[in-house]
Amino acid sequence: MRYDDQDRESTNIEDRRDQGPTGGGMQIPLPFGGGGMSFTTMLIVGAIMLLFGMNPLDMLKSMSQGGGFNIPLPQGGIPGARTGDNPFQLPGRAGQAQAPAGGAGEDDMKKFVRHVLADTEDVWTRAFKSFGKTYEDPPLVMFRGATQTACGAGKTAMGPFYCPNDHKVYIDLAFYEQLKTQFHAPGEFAQAYVVAHEVGHHVQTLLGISDQVQRARENASEVDANKLQVRMELQADCFAGVWANLNEKIKPRLEPGEIEQALNAASQIGDDTLQKRMTGHIVPDAFTHGTSAQRVKWFKQGITSGAIQQCDTFNAQDLG
Repeated sequence: MRYDDQDRESTNIEDRRDQGPTGGGMQIPLPFGGGGMSFTTMLIVGAIMLLFGMNPLDMLKSMSQGGGFNIPLPQGGIPGARTGDNPFQLPGRAGQAQAPAGGAGEDDMKKFVRHVLADTEDVWTRAFKSFGKTYEDPPLVMFRGATQTACGAGKTAMGPFYCPNDHKVYIDLAFYEQLKTQFHAPGEFAQAYVVAHEVGHHVQTLLGISDQVQRARENASEVDANKLQVRMELQADCFAGVWANLNEKIKPRLEPGEIEQALNAASQIGDDTLQKRMTGHIVPDAFTHGTSAQRVKWFKQGITSGAIQQCDTFNAQDLG
C-alpha cells in the first residue's frame, strides 16, 4: 500500500504494549484464590467498588458462578466482540506468533496501523456526512498479551476485536505475524482488511445495527443466534470492502495484486476452512463468521459497489 511520511497518521491510538497484561490503570489485589474471601474483606472490597461506581452484586454473582471476578456480559454475548468464538484461534497454537517487543519491526507496524486507521476515519466521516449523520472516530488500542476492555478481558489469542461497550478496536500487533505464517495471508492490504473489518463493527454500532442484532439474539436459540452473528460478521466484511473502494477514490493506495491479498485473507479465516484445519470436519450450525466463500463474496460486494446499501446481509436470501 502506498503510504509515505506526508500521509496523515491517526492520533486515536492508545498504546498499552508496555502496561502489562491488564492494560494498566490502578489494580486492586483481590484474594480470589482457593481460600476465598473473609466477610470483612468482602465489605472492604464492596466499599471500594462503590467508590469507583461499580456494583458489588456483580462480583458476588460472578463468584457464585465459579468464574472469578469478571465483567458481566449481556445474555447472548456482544455482537462484534470476539469473546469465545474467535475465528483466528487454533488449538495448541494460540499466541504462538509473536511480534518483537519493540524495535523497528513493531514500530513500522504501528505506523502502518495509524495510517490505515486515519484512512478509515476520513472515509467514514465523509460517508456518514453524506446521509446526515456524524461519525465518531473509534480509538484503537494496541496491547501485548492481554488487556482489560469494557467487554471483559481481551487476549492475544482472540485475534483483533471490537468492543461495542467502549467503542474501541483492540489489536496485538503480534497477530500480523500470525496472519502471515499461520493463516497464510501475507501482505499489507490483508493487514488493512483486518483493521477495516473491526472498524466495520464500529459502523454497525453507530448505525444501531449492533443493538438490533443483540436484542434478536437474546430471544433466539443458539443455532439461530449463530446465524445472526454470521450475518453481522459478513456485513462487517462488506463494510471493509466499501471502505477500500471509497478510500481508493479519495487517495489511491493499492498496489497491483493487493486486492487479492485481502480476498485471500477473507478466505483463510472462513469458519469452514478453520474448522476443517482444526478438527478435520465441518459443523455449519457452529459457524459464527461465515464460510470462506461467503466472506470473500461480501468483501467483494463492498469493494465493487462502494455502497453500504449493498451490504444488507440481514435481508439477503442467499449469503453465498
